[in-house]
Amino acid sequence: MLLINRHIILIIFVLFIVKLDFNKEDSLEQNSTIVKSENYFTSDTLLVNENILIEDYFQYIDSVVKAYDSLTPYKFSEHLLVSANSWIIDTLQNTDYYRMMARDTFVYDQKKMIAIPKGSFIIIPDSIQAHKLSEQFLKTRLDINIPEFKLRIYEDSTMLYEFPIRVGRDEKKYLEMSGRIQNLKTKTGVGIIVNHVRNPRYVNPVDNQQYFVTRRDDNKVTKLPQIPFIETELNGIRYGQLIHPTTNPMTLMKAYSNGCIGTREADAWVIYYYAPIGTPITIRYDLDIITPDGIHIVLDDIYKKQR
Repeated sequence: MLLINRHIILIIFVLFIVKLDFNKEDSLEQNSTIVKSENYFTSDTLLVNENILIEDYFQYIDSVVKAYDSLTPYKFSEHLLVSANSWIIDTLQNTDYYRMMARDTFVYDQKKMIAIPKGSFIIIPDSIQAHKLSEQFLKTRLDINIPEFKLRIYEDSTMLYEFPIRVGRDEKKYLEMSGRIQNLKTKTGVGIIVNHVRNPRYVNPVDNQQYFVTRRDDNKVTKLPQIPFIETELNGIRYGQLIHPTTNPMTLMKAYSNGCIGTREADAWVIYYYAPIGTPITIRYDLDIITPDGIHIVLDDIYKKQR
């Protein structure tokens, strides 16, 4: 009996030692992974546990970026995250009021729409993918030709997107917002994107009054959408000239605004995610253009002989 007990004790002791060895091995594997993560991050997948509404979208995205930024050896950002999950841009584009109306769905408050559905998977890019996306951002630029009413997104010499826009009117007007008479023409120049306004206040520059609802092209009234405004700096000067969505796309392809560049709601999301802070931008006034088909066109001089 004593001999049997000794064997049992010996077996228990051996198992305990083996368990310690396994634990030690597991610990080494974890430490090894942490060491490797200083130079390389393996992609991760995040399950979305609840519907994320537009009104909570940026707060949610910021929380994901904050959680992973300390884990990645590269500088993690909202633009990297969404670019690695381009389906998010598609979902945001489909909150466009006029896209929804085309599906016979009236949306009074876009902020209550779902930006990221429950059950979705968000990929956290690995180091290789993050580097590739960062390189693409460095090669991306915006180009706006005022009399053509077009905004284009380029990566090097390749045009990725072309969007219709509206531009400033050819007139001067007193604006309460600035307290002086302003030339409403959209200004030209070379510069960069300097700011994103992700929850913009809608203010009428004429009387400097904030407003919260808008009358659409179909004469229906809705709340204003939450879509980022993009601030430009041209020739080292901030004119307050923004790229932002218009709730009235009938004004596109016209000189209609108080100087800003207006886009469709859906297009504004694409432009925002292709234009991180520091993205180069050119706003020009070229009347003589060559179409992609090689046809020479002389545009109407909407600003009366501006060159």
